[in-house]
Amino acid sequence: MKNWKLITGISAALLFSLGSQQAFAGVCRDQPNMAAGLAALQEARADLAKAEHNKGGWRVAAIEALNKAIAEADRGCAFADTH
Repeated sequence: MKNWKLITGISAALLFSLGSQQAFAGVCRDQPNMAAGLAALQEARADLAKAEHNKGGWRVAAIEALNKAIAEADRGCAFADTH
């Protein structure tokens, strides 16, 4: 039963991350540092998603934190792109 919850949580995190990437596609124009930081966050999330085992729940927590950081960076880029 625990594995089912883990798989569901990871799947939800990955689906959220894919949706947020598409929702904010094209932001960070003329902001190379923000774009580079966003790419690094996305790469880190992909690496964690491929890691084996859950590490006591910490891997999923890290993925969720990266999802939040990616969303915040996207929002910052979107704001800067319109102001």
